[in-house]
Amino acid sequence: MTQREIARLIDHSLLHPALTDIEIRQGCELARRCEVKAVCVKPYAISVAKDILKGSPVAICSVVGFPHGNSITMVKLRETQEALAAGAHEIDVVINIGKAKSGELEYVKEELRAINRACQRTAAPLKVIFETDFLTDAEVVALCQVATDVNVAYVKTSTGFGFVKQPGGNHSCNGATEHHVKLMRQHCASHIRIKASGGIRTLDDVLKFHALGCSRVGTSATEAILDEAKRRGDKEK
Repeated sequence: MTQREIARLIDHSLLHPALTDIEIRQGCELARRCEVKAVCVKPYAISVAKDILKGSPVAICSVVGFPHGNSITMVKLRETQEALAAGAHEIDVVINIGKAKSGELEYVKEELRAINRACQRTAAPLKVIFETDFLTDAEVVALCQVATDVNVAYVKTSTGFGFVKQPGGNHSCNGATEHHVKLMRQHCASHIRIKASGGIRTLDDVLKFHALGCSRVGTSATEAILDEAKRRGDKEK
């Protein structure tokens, strides 16, 4: 793959809670310079991204219910509508994880259906974040069926902030794994695309998940990944 093809797989993530306004602007400028597929920003940063990316092929993606998915449906729906009105081209929404783990899949389905309808009015792809660190394989499979029934554009592994408490009391987050991506590809309808996100730091990570069937990867390590792609490309010439 060329460096440009790799860049067009990337959603450049600017979602860390401590990012400053300056860092968000710098991240958007990097996204524009590298011509990634999209820049993923918090809702209040849409206007900044819109200003910096004007005339650029880089899409603006906003998150909804991020990172824990706990807002009521009406709040998530309003957040979606406001983000689209502000200039977002795509939406990444976190499911209600507690409802999914409770087996309340109809709740999850109806929430996603309402949000997906709002996105379809502006032809905005909806990416549904499962937060796989918290889920059993059976729960992932069930959510794949929900996503298929609602006919969303993408399913997505993780927020990157799904830290699970370990027996020793510490917290860790696996993020995107080969196992979960394979499970999602096997159990979602073939036209639903997959976004791997969480812990993707290297070019080899990007290539691995692309080979497994991912159409997008979410990462904040965009510059390092594309620098490595350039170095490898130069060596092959």
